[in-house]
Order: sequence, then C-alpha cells, then structure tokens
Amino acid sequence: MQSMKETAANVAASAKSGMEKTKAVVQEKMERMTANNPTEKQMATEKKEEKIDQAEHHKQEAREKNAASSQVANAGATHSYSTTGETGQPTGSYQMSALPGHGSGQPMGQVTESIIKSHPIGTATGTGRPTTAHNTHVGTGANKGYGTGGAYSG
Repeated sequence: MQSMKETAANVAASAKSGMEKTKAVVQEKMERMTANNPTEKQMATEKKEEKIDQAEHHKQEAREKNAASSQVANAGATHSYSTTGETGQPTGSYQMSALPGHGSGQPMGQVTESIIKSHPIGTATGTGRPTTAHNTHVGTGANKGYGTGGAYSG
C-alpha cells in the first residue's frame, strides 16, 4: 500500500515538473518573439533552461522525500523470511494462499540451510498405484477434459 502511495506521489511530482517545463518553454517563445535584439533572445533561452533545471531539481527532491517517507512507513511492517534469514518485502496482512501458513512469509516447520525435501513427480498420488499418476481423462472417448465440468462420465 505504501509503495502505491509513493508511486502516486512520484507521478504527481513528475506531472508538476512537466507542467513547469512546458510553461518555461512557452514563456521563452513569447519572450523571444517580443525580443528586439539577440541578447534579449539569449536571456530568454537562459531563463527557460534555468526554470527547466529548477523543475527537475524539485522533482528529484520530491522523489527522495517520497522514498524516505515510504521507508519510515515500512519500518514497522513485517517482512518475509527466507531460509538464509534475510528479510524480504512485506506481503501485507493478507495470506497469499489458501494453504495454512503458505504465503505468510514464515517458513513451515524446521528449516535446515541448503537441504530441500523432494518428492518424485507423479508418485504417491493417493491412487493406490505404485507407478506414475494416472490421468482419468485419457482414453475415455466421451469426456476429453473440455467443457464446464457438468456431468462426468469417467
């Protein structure tokens, strides 16, 4: 949420900067049209460039301020944890998955560095078959696995 606020504030700062730059360009054109000599035209151009630089400087200051505000707001937020103990970005107060504890950022059970439990793909599917998983839709002819899931003729 705070990141969205920072992004919105940065977009607003960029828009304001763009408007200031456009105003500087228009003002320079008006001054150059009414100028009577090359020196006045040069002064109008320098004034425009100074205003553009100032607008860019204000935009950068606003971005830095927005980033600092975001960091202060996130200082109290919870962070996710990896197996190395490094903290990551907060996931907010919402669980990101339907599985208990999954997506909460906290490791499930004991975590041992550099050791990963693996399960062979396609075995232990609960079908009672000791071999690979069986797709019940294959070879039935009637139901090809398409449709809205109405009647099942497996």
